[in-house]
Amino acid sequence: MSAAPLAGLRVLEFSHTVMGPTAGLLLADMGADVIKVEPGPGGDHTRKLGGFASGFFAAFNRNKRSIVLDLKSAEGQGILHRLVRDADVVLENYGPGTMERLGCGYEQLARLNPRLIYLALKGYLAGPYEHRPALDEVVQFHTGLAYMTGPIGQPLRAGASVVDIMGAVFGVVAVQAALRERDVTGRGQRVGSALFESAAFLMATHMSGIAATGREMPPMPARRGAWAIYQVFTARDGGELFIGVTSDQQWVRFLKEFGLQALGEDPRLATNESRVLERPWLIPKLQEAIGALSLEDVSARCERANISWAPVGKPQDLYTDAHLLAGGLVDVLVPQLGGTDSVMTKLPALPVEFGTERARPVLRTQPPTLGEHTAEILAAVGYTSAEIEGLAARQIIVAPAS
Repeated sequence: MSAAPLAGLRVLEFSHTVMGPTAGLLLADMGADVIKVEPGPGGDHTRKLGGFASGFFAAFNRNKRSIVLDLKSAEGQGILHRLVRDADVVLENYGPGTMERLGCGYEQLARLNPRLIYLALKGYLAGPYEHRPALDEVVQFHTGLAYMTGPIGQPLRAGASVVDIMGAVFGVVAVQAALRERDVTGRGQRVGSALFESAAFLMATHMSGIAATGREMPPMPARRGAWAIYQVFTARDGGELFIGVTSDQQWVRFLKEFGLQALGEDPRLATNESRVLERPWLIPKLQEAIGALSLEDVSARCERANISWAPVGKPQDLYTDAHLLAGGLVDVLVPQLGGTDSVMTKLPALPVEFGTERARPVLRTQPPTLGEHTAEILAAVGYTSAEIEGLAARQIIVAPAS
């Protein structure tokens, strides 16, 4: 067993921002040779984004090689066509029609390599909207995800690019299925995943709930919970915890650890269903008990009770999380915005494990500098040093001096 089961797979990635780079990261972390084909001369524009997006490139581009091509030129397209003959997968998340205009659409590339799997990551799958551009946040609002996330009257996008990342995961699932089918047929195919349909998939439980109850689903902050104890509590020192008590057995253990056995004798609280009805007075009672204890004490009691709980954390807390430090973080070099320096930081590893050893994918190479591997990639498909220098001089490629 190996934590790099896709070793030997060759992937050409045409991508930017989150969705495409995430799909490439999934394949790269699991061992594939992912060549990030960046547009010349500046490369992936995500390298230069600031604000909320300032960490995008470093987060999603480790374990890849970078080549920079001017795909608007016939020579650049010719280079790509040579590369694609040995590729197993092409993935792209450019706007509708862009790859076709660059001579790199599925039909064009499949003629050069009939075994090619081509993953198109778009805003929408086939249908009336398929030619629209889209963004993670746009489809969150369109599908009701933003409506369900914020308070009533205040739709709110999720706090991470959840749709971009989930769409990438669905795309990689489709690639793996197509590779399996290629083992049987010997032929590749186009597969696709999209933001809108991924976000709609997240709404399936709410849509099913509407059918089951005959009522509209309210936003999550106003929902009628399925469990009586399922919310944030505040400890004496101001620390906050989310506590979920989701079975009658957990209820008994919870009461014992917090010295509240008297509540266990109250017939109004005999079952979860009955406790839900008593929340208006029950939750303040529990907050009073929890609020008399320190965060450390509440945490220890929840752990001993074997119930679901977690501190209310912030992203920076993950750097020092004991569980992640046990193997769930990798050291990634992150360029500092607006400068030439980089800082080494810890970022989450791919959340999968392999074999009875429970091996995790590892970081093999840092996110590539712009065009870092252009020369070696071209040399591997037969270009001479003189040809590579000539292409660089004509700005068909960007190949940093070694």
